[in-house]
Amino acid sequence: MATSVQEDIKSYFDKTLSVVPEELRGMDVVQYLINLVYELPSDERKMLRNHIEEYLNRMQKVEASDVDLGGDGCNGKVWYRIHGTKKAWEKSQQYTLLETNLLILNLLSDEQMEHLVMNRSIDFSYSLSFDRDRRYRATVYFDMDNLAMNMRQINNEIRPFSGLNLHPEVARHLSLKYLKYGLTLVTGITGSGKSTTLDTIIDANNRSVRGHIVIVASPIELVHKPQKCIIRHREVGKDVASFRDGIVQAMRQDPDIVVIGELRDDVAIRNALEVTDSGHKVFSTLHTASAMESIDRIIGETPLNEQERVRVRLADVLTCVISQKLINTLEGTRVLAKEVLLATPPVRAAIKNNNVSEIYQMLNEGGQFGMHTLEQDLVRLVNQRIISPEEAINQANNKTRIKQLLR
Repeated sequence: MATSVQEDIKSYFDKTLSVVPEELRGMDVVQYLINLVYELPSDERKMLRNHIEEYLNRMQKVEASDVDLGGDGCNGKVWYRIHGTKKAWEKSQQYTLLETNLLILNLLSDEQMEHLVMNRSIDFSYSLSFDRDRRYRATVYFDMDNLAMNMRQINNEIRPFSGLNLHPEVARHLSLKYLKYGLTLVTGITGSGKSTTLDTIIDANNRSVRGHIVIVASPIELVHKPQKCIIRHREVGKDVASFRDGIVQAMRQDPDIVVIGELRDDVAIRNALEVTDSGHKVFSTLHTASAMESIDRIIGETPLNEQERVRVRLADVLTCVISQKLINTLEGTRVLAKEVLLATPPVRAAIKNNNVSEIYQMLNEGGQFGMHTLEQDLVRLVNQRIISPEEAINQANNKTRIKQLLR
């Protein structure tokens, strides 16, 4: 960032923030700044947005997936995650907490600032003012009474379905053309590429079969253009009040596929099962590291007195679970490794009988159906000389099993 630009914005901060009373602490500071933002002229708000967008624009140049700003945790610097590694940008301007609070608040609408104060965090989507197709998934939250922000760049380039390297039987289960109902989960830790995989599956259906797809997410990330399908994008907080409302309303909108951005709680889980029970094809994501953990999580999230009923319903409607990780390669990039579970009759029986631990062996032996464990996929990547054996062991869920396979 040019020195003259840094000096200009620093001068602006010094002038604008000099009115903030020094005796204010905690939430009172944020509320004062919110009132200040309300009164800023449009040209000043635009200048502050442009300042942030310079950092966002730089993400493509350095191949960064995320940018972080604000709060004590960033120590006044802008941080990027580049090829999986998070680090401060050496040339970043040094900001005070008041300055980052103002920069972050300026990105929010009046309604979003109210939501932030009430809920202490907010998720939203953001588009560059000079390129509306460049979009970001953002979250703003509190860090020691000050505001912090993460923005993740949304990749508008949909990967080809063939790039997922899925067995033909798995591909059929994911297609509305071959299977009109059922629940498919794409799971993994934060930053594992779940949304990218889900968008690839949605795009494959959009291109291959006629129907109606309703996407309920917080926020909406990639925007799909209709091909053979009508596609509705409903962002929680903008187009619909809550995930629950979006899911319930979707059932009255004549969909063929319902996409739920994330199964965050027992309410979303029960509603997802209800939509699937009604004969729809449902896709969603879950923050879990394996197929078995995903099943346990869904059942465990529900109240004890409902778990048996949820277990039976899940066994009836579950179609497929893809659990994935992004693994560091020998070349310094990242590659997808995944575990794939299909709900075969033995798998359904194991879920119903509360014998989820038996499923790992079914994954090991289910190659003819396209099933495999994460450990088996990691060994494949090692044998192809894409990742190191050490990285495979580090990323495996079952350390004992991966060491046996690598011998």
